[in-house]
Amino acid sequence: MMTQPVPAPAQSLARKIIIDLSIMTAIGLFLGFIGPFGTINAPLPLRLVSWVAFAWIGYAVYSPMSWLVNRLEASLHLPKPLLWLMGVAIATIPMTAIVWSIGFLPGPIQWPTLEQALTSYFYVFLIGGAVTAFFVLIESRQADGLTAGGAVQGDCPPFAEEEPTQASKFLPSFIDRLPPELGTGLLALEMEDHYVRAHTALGSDLVLMRLRDAMAELGGIEGMQVHRSWWVARGAVKDVKREGRNVRLVLGGGLEAPVSRANVQRLKDAGWI
Repeated sequence: MMTQPVPAPAQSLARKIIIDLSIMTAIGLFLGFIGPFGTINAPLPLRLVSWVAFAWIGYAVYSPMSWLVNRLEASLHLPKPLLWLMGVAIATIPMTAIVWSIGFLPGPIQWPTLEQALTSYFYVFLIGGAVTAFFVLIESRQADGLTAGGAVQGDCPPFAEEEPTQASKFLPSFIDRLPPELGTGLLALEMEDHYVRAHTALGSDLVLMRLRDAMAELGGIEGMQVHRSWWVARGAVKDVKREGRNVRLVLGGGLEAPVSRANVQRLKDAGWI
């Protein structure tokens, strides 16, 4: 079987940014043409340039919220829509300040009145929230974990550190996507935006694919999707950590995988915890 090259993390990140900025450029051009919030009175070239610039700046301000929301969801087990609402509300504060300041360039920047500040914040929140919701919708269509399923049954391979032998042809096809130096001892898969981070006994690496697709290539490894963003191999679980209602699986190498509350009973029924 021919192996498929795994993009380096830097290359994968660059590809993601290029795709996202292309989408933001299209959104900016669309807003420039329709001229919302009174900008229709400005000349078309100025509207197009201004809205594309705002779109790119908005991407830089709002996109870090994805990382924050994913980490808070895993650690606090709060509803993701609530976390996104909070994230957008927070990111809108600096974005509003940027939009207000740019409006006065190249002259001196004036302090807004309370009414002006709230009005500007409301407009920026509407656009920022709508664009963020669009990206979240795209990611949610790529994400797995929205169904009750997610278990892959089979014999669990040993978490050894030896290099693949002739028997490697019987290993799950997903293993072929990993660098040889990571071995074959798969511990867990962790979703990171458009990518899957594969954790093995020897390290981790990013693979450009959806978690759902990665799980479909795990035939032969006994495991279960324990969280919207995590799949865990059964043989990798060393201990269970409980903090109130929060449950985490302690894996080999000290790696910890969060368990969503909806999956706690499933793990109990399966004898995992």
